[in-house]
Amino acid sequence: MALSFGLIATQAGFSPLEAAALSLFIYAGASQFLFVGMIAGGAPLWLTVVMTLLINARHLVYSITLAPWVSESRRWPWLMHGLTDQVFALAHYRLPLLSEQDRMSWFSSTAIVAWSGWAGGTLLGSLVGQQLIGQWPLLASAMTFALPALFLVLLAPRCTSLRWMMALLVSAFAALMLALNHMANVAIPLAAALGALCFYLLPESTARTSS
Repeated sequence: MALSFGLIATQAGFSPLEAAALSLFIYAGASQFLFVGMIAGGAPLWLTVVMTLLINARHLVYSITLAPWVSESRRWPWLMHGLTDQVFALAHYRLPLLSEQDRMSWFSSTAIVAWSGWAGGTLLGSLVGQQLIGQWPLLASAMTFALPALFLVLLAPRCTSLRWMMALLVSAFAALMLALNHMANVAIPLAAALGALCFYLLPESTARTSS
């Protein structure tokens, strides 16, 4: 995914250094793709910033979910820059299993590894991405699918109960139907809301813990 972003950023007119700086300082995954696309398309800067912040609003939900497992240390706020989709997926599972004194070191090391990999991959993609596609044309299609594949990987471990599977299926079906009916702008938030509603309406007896 980082390679793909680096390539797209250079194709949009950003230098390798600028692309790497976006990954270091904005570090927002899907929002960076939107940011680059809107800038390349000539959108106003204020609108680009607002849309990027709206997409990143999901991190509010991430932080609230992880709050019970975070100590009162003043160092935690400095780590908020490292809370991404991937880090959240790992932390949501790992933090409850760790002792309180180990959570800070685990989260900080995980966030640094993810941040370094994202920035390094972006720089690599911006420098050699075009050459790689020239040598292996099929790689262009693979890079296009990198973002959806990432979220599929994050969702797959959640398919451990009928309750979760029904919620995910309802979300996917609703998003598809809304997009096909020319409502792509509201497809994702409405589909997410319907999936969450489905999850909370289903009885807990449909949930089972994976072995």
